[in-house]
Amino acid sequence: MNILKRIKDLKNKIHKHNVNYYVKDNPTISDHDYDKLLRDLQKLENQNPKYITHDSPTQRVGGSPLKEFKTITHRLPLLSLANAMNISEIKQFDEQIKKRLNINNDIQYICEPKIDGIAVELVYVNGELTYGSTRGDGIIGEDITNNLKTIKAIPLSIKNKPIPKLLEIRGEVFINKNDFIKLNKQRIDGGLSSFANTRNCAAGSLRQLDSKITALRPLRIFCYAPGSFKGVQFLNQKEFLDQLPKWGFPVNPHRKVGIGVDFLIKYYNNLKNLRNTLSYDIDGVVFKVNSYKLQNNLGLRSKSPRWAIAGKFKAQQETTKIIDIIISVGRTGALTPVAKLNPIKVGGVTVSNATLHNQDEINHKDIRIGDTVLIQRAGDVIPEVVRVIKDKRTSNMMPFMIPNYCPACNSKAIKKINEAVLRCNNVHCKAKIQGQIKHYVSKNCLNIDGIGNKIIELLINNELINNFSDLYKLNITQISTLDRMGDKSAQNIINSINKSKETTLARFINGLGIRNVGQNASKLLEIFFNGNIHQLINSSKEELIQINEIGEIMADSILEYFSNNDNQLLIKKCIDGGLLFQKIKKEKNTIITGKTFVFTGTLNQMNRSDAKKIIESCGAKSSSSVSKNTDYVIAGEGAGSKIEKAKKLDVLILNELEFQDLINKLK
Repeated sequence: MNILKRIKDLKNKIHKHNVNYYVKDNPTISDHDYDKLLRDLQKLENQNPKYITHDSPTQRVGGSPLKEFKTITHRLPLLSLANAMNISEIKQFDEQIKKRLNINNDIQYICEPKIDGIAVELVYVNGELTYGSTRGDGIIGEDITNNLKTIKAIPLSIKNKPIPKLLEIRGEVFINKNDFIKLNKQRIDGGLSSFANTRNCAAGSLRQLDSKITALRPLRIFCYAPGSFKGVQFLNQKEFLDQLPKWGFPVNPHRKVGIGVDFLIKYYNNLKNLRNTLSYDIDGVVFKVNSYKLQNNLGLRSKSPRWAIAGKFKAQQETTKIIDIIISVGRTGALTPVAKLNPIKVGGVTVSNATLHNQDEINHKDIRIGDTVLIQRAGDVIPEVVRVIKDKRTSNMMPFMIPNYCPACNSKAIKKINEAVLRCNNVHCKAKIQGQIKHYVSKNCLNIDGIGNKIIELLINNELINNFSDLYKLNITQISTLDRMGDKSAQNIINSINKSKETTLARFINGLGIRNVGQNASKLLEIFFNGNIHQLINSSKEELIQINEIGEIMADSILEYFSNNDNQLLIKKCIDGGLLFQKIKKEKNTIITGKTFVFTGTLNQMNRSDAKKIIESCGAKSSSSVSKNTDYVIAGEGAGSKIEKAKKLDVLILNELEFQDLINKLK
C-alpha cells in the first residue's frame, strides 16, 4: 500500500471510530488501539508533511497560543429561550402558538433535553469546518475555532453527500458527569484546584487561549439547530436532526416528536424522572414547533423565538442559615437586600449570598437574620431563598426592615408609586456612580478591559472620575499614581479606553443604563435611528412605539432619560472625549424607505422572515401590530383580525402577488 493511500485509510478509520463513539454511542475499538491509529497517522504525516491536510485528526490541536480571541458576527442571531417554569406555563406556550397561528388543530412539536452546557456555532463551507464561535451576546461571538477542533465529536469535514455549500450548526458543548469526576481527581492529585461544576469546566475549557489545554479536557457536543444553510433543504427540525448523524454530528438520542400539549407535558414529566440517570447534566426540556414554515410564521421576539421555549426543572435546593442581611446599592439607586449565608453547595456551586429582592419579598416570606432557610439557584443560576424553616426559629429573631436611607451616602431613599423598591435619589452617591461605571465598561457595553471594581473604586475615591464620561479625560500620570499601579498598567488602561472610543451606538445606548432598555432594545434603536444619537435624543413617543418590540413602558423610560439635562451633558462629554459611532450599513433608498409593514397570515412564495429582510434592506420597517403609522398590510392565507383593523384605519392591504409585484419593482 502506498503512503498516501495508507494515510487516507488511517484518517477514514479514525473518523469512523469517532462516529461510532460519539454519534452512535457504540465504540468498536479500545482507547489503546485508537491511540495507536492516531500515533501511526502522526508518524506517517511527520515523515511526509506534504500529505498533511487541515481535516486530518492530527490537526485537532492548533499551534501557538493566541493572545486574544477575535470576534465573529453570526449570520442569524443566536437567541436564548424564554422559560416555562411549570406545567401551567407549558400550556400557556401551546395556547399562544395556536392563537398566533390562528388555528385550533394540535401542533406538532419536537422535544429534547436541555443540556447544561455552552452554546456554540460551527460553520462549514463546501463541507469544510471553516470556523466556530461562542454564542456571545447572540449577535457577536468569540472565534474559538482551534478549541472546537480539539473536540473529537466535531467532524473537521463533511464526507457524506449531500454536501452543503454553507452549513451553520448550533450545538451545546458539555462534559459527562463521570469524565468530570475523573478530571477533578486528576487536578487534585496534581495539586490543582477542582472545578465547581460541569458547566463552568466546559466554559473555561472553551475559553483557553492555548488549544493544547482544551485538548486535555473531555469535551463533548450535542448539535441541536441550524443557522444559515445553502445547497440543502429541510422542511422541519426532525429532518435536520435526522440528517446530522449521517454527516457525523452527534444529536441527543432522547429527542422525540409528538402532537399537542399533552405530548409536551408527558415528555416533560418523563424526562424529569430520567434526569438523575443521564450521564450528563440537564436543567430542563426544550420544546420547539417542528415545522420550519410555522416557525417562520411565528417569528422572533427581540431576545427569543416565539416558536420555542425551555421547560425548566425545579432547581436543586439545600438548607443553610442567614448570618446577616446587608443592603446593596445598584446603579439605578435601588436598595436591594442581600442575605449573607453560611456557605453551602447547591448544584455543585458554593453559595454564600442570596438576593431577597425587596421589602415585600422579605415580608411575604417572613425572612429574619438567624433564620434557617431553604436555598435554590433560580434557573440554576441566581441563588434565592425559597422559604424559612420556622421550626428552627428562636424568639429573639426580629422582623427585618430595609432602612429608608441609602447605606452608601446616608441620603433619604424613596419608593415611587407602583414600584416595589426603595431608591437613593442622590446623583452624587458613590455606590450608584460605581455601579453605573461598572455597567458602562462591561463586556456587552463599551467593553473596556482592565477597569474592574477595584480600579473604579480607586478612581472615584481619588476624585479622578465622577461619572463614566470622565474616563475619557484620564491620563497615564493620574492612573500610575494609584495604589499598586505602575506606568505599564496605566498605559494598558489608557489603551483600552482609547480602543473603546470607536464603538456602535447600540453598545453606547446599553452602556447608558436606561431603565427597561437592554442589549437587544439598544440594537433596535440603533437600526431605527440609523446610528444617529441626536435623532434618538430628540425622538417622540409616537416614533419609539412604532419600533417592533418597543412598548410604552420602554418608550417612557427612554424619553425620561433623554429629557434629563445631566444625562444629555454626560453624552456630550463622551462624544467630546472622542467617542465615535460606527456607521451602520445603509439600506437602498426606494419607494418603501421609511414605510412600515405588517405581515399577517401565511405566505406561500416565501417565508415571513425572508419577506421582512427584503423590506428592511430597502429601508422599511416591520411591525407586529396595525396602527395609524402602518403603511402596508401584507395579507397571506388565513389572515385574521389585522385585516379588519387595517380597513378601519384605511391602510393599504396587499395580497401576496401584489406584494411580489411591489418588491420586484425595487430590484
